[in-house]
Amino acid sequence: MASSPEDNASLSVQKVTHSESSQAKKSQHAEEAIFYMNCRAAYLTVLKSSLENIKSKEQLSLVLQQAGRNPSQKTVNRYWTSQTTTLNFDDFCTILKKEKPATKTELLKAFGKIDTDNTGYILHDELYKILTTRGEKMTRDEVSAIIKQADCNCSGKLDYNKFCELYMTTSEQCCKTARDKLEVDSRLRQQQFGSQAETSSEGITSPVSKPSPRISRKTDHKQAPTKGDNKTPSRPSSAQSCKESTSATISVGAGSSRNTIEPDTMKEWPCAQSKGCFYLEDNGEIISHKYKLHLPQRSTVCITIKPLNIRQVEGKPCHWLSVDTVLYILKENETQENLQLVSFTDQQNKETFGWRGELGSGIYWLLPFTTGCRLKKAKAQITREAKLVYRGEDGELALTKEFRATLLDIFETIDLDGNGLLSLEEYNFFELRTSGEKCDEEAWAVCKENFDMKKNELTRQGFMDLNLMEANDREGDPTDLWVTLLSLGYNKALEMTEACPFVIDIYAEKCKPRIKAMYLEAGSWQLNRAVCKSVVNKGEAKVVDGCENVTVYTYKVGRRITSVIENKSENKVIIHVNNEQSKNCLSNRGLTVFAVEVAPKSTMISQHVMPLNEQEEWLYNCVHSLDN
Repeated sequence: MASSPEDNASLSVQKVTHSESSQAKKSQHAEEAIFYMNCRAAYLTVLKSSLENIKSKEQLSLVLQQAGRNPSQKTVNRYWTSQTTTLNFDDFCTILKKEKPATKTELLKAFGKIDTDNTGYILHDELYKILTTRGEKMTRDEVSAIIKQADCNCSGKLDYNKFCELYMTTSEQCCKTARDKLEVDSRLRQQQFGSQAETSSEGITSPVSKPSPRISRKTDHKQAPTKGDNKTPSRPSSAQSCKESTSATISVGAGSSRNTIEPDTMKEWPCAQSKGCFYLEDNGEIISHKYKLHLPQRSTVCITIKPLNIRQVEGKPCHWLSVDTVLYILKENETQENLQLVSFTDQQNKETFGWRGELGSGIYWLLPFTTGCRLKKAKAQITREAKLVYRGEDGELALTKEFRATLLDIFETIDLDGNGLLSLEEYNFFELRTSGEKCDEEAWAVCKENFDMKKNELTRQGFMDLNLMEANDREGDPTDLWVTLLSLGYNKALEMTEACPFVIDIYAEKCKPRIKAMYLEAGSWQLNRAVCKSVVNKGEAKVVDGCENVTVYTYKVGRRITSVIENKSENKVIIHVNNEQSKNCLSNRGLTVFAVEVAPKSTMISQHVMPLNEQEEWLYNCVHSLDN
């Protein structure tokens, strides 16, 4: 039967749409490649290897300058805090994504605020005055150096349009010099590198439209093309130039994973519980509470972790409820440095992850972990800023209803033992997170005199009054209150978008378990080693073709897939990672194509992947290729 003109037109539109989508994807990948080439070029201008860390503020500032940025001290301090000791290559890439280079338009606009008459010039004396007295103050010598490099007329005026042109040219020249230096070694050209640090994430590709309930594993890296993609090569494009490669493919149906973790008989067992929280730092690092578990005698135990389901305000999203959580169980031997991985929560029932088994008597460490696939820096624009305080008819300051509700949520989160009161220990975790300081016994005694307490612990009302006092101390200025809220993962609309509170439950059949929060810190090397070891122990191993010393392990647990690279050789290796054929996937790397350097005799995480939309089928198809 002949097709109608309408059918032909529809088919043409579909072809054009598919072509445009394909071109947009290619453009995105090209932009990523250029961005990471520039990142690496700038990094290697200052450091010898992308495995080497930035060790000082001065180094960070220098590397940013090589990337065409001109960071102020305030910008550097934002990423290099009092807690920072080093930053790795991934951290640097994350910073560059946030700190966009200044455009000529932005520079001219800034100068235009000074040149209110629109003359195109600024008097040298006026420039000296502004730059040495306002903002991040400069010395007169520094200002003189700026003026000498810029074109100016004979009457002592700065032609700021020409200065902006000079600035842009210098910035571009810095980037070009760094790229030229990198291109001297053609083997390193156009690589995108990462390290084992966890980074924020974005979706890799659009969701699959036809869900399937089956789960299949394919280990042959020569994948057959799928229907509708018959022109796509079986191996992703960036892998074609590398002869040694291996791939893993896992197809997962829609819907949540469900296993029975807590049988009814367990409800009669002695139980211990503690809450905690994952907090997202400005540099993308995730910190959380760390715990000690004490078992008086050998017993069968069940340990679970899940996001804490606190108050849900109608109309406000609960971002944290979709964040993945896992708990690693490590046995303490003679020293804390000598911890042995026992197991981890590998059974999933909806949002709960659990483990059941037998543990001997003794001390264990419980290390919470989240991949960073869903706990990441928020990009949504805030349309309104919530009001925190107001003055009543009597002129007295009061907390708004919305802020009080948020404070109750915060109280619920930081009340780790769930007894409805804050001990000094619990309050100090809150203080460390929000101010970096601790409250001592003497200061706690002062709190006891001024705020409502029971059994030497702060009540909810006492916590409210403490925050009201802070507002009164600043005469209603909410700046300090916002510092507290932002550090706890809230945005200006009072939505918790950069934190995930969780709850841990431990059931023991034969004894009463005890759990205690010990630290609030970033993931340690012990946690990283535990993640790697769990994947190596339980994952599917594939040796990279042509290199028997490099193995890629892939492990799926619940709705999460993790890949780990083991390098047994005496030399570092560079592994390209390509996710271009994955569908409906969310990677903690936030990239479809990247590469990692694996140090000699070491194991490191390649990436974590989760479904972008859990209600749709998702396909994990990742190629790891060895650079020649």
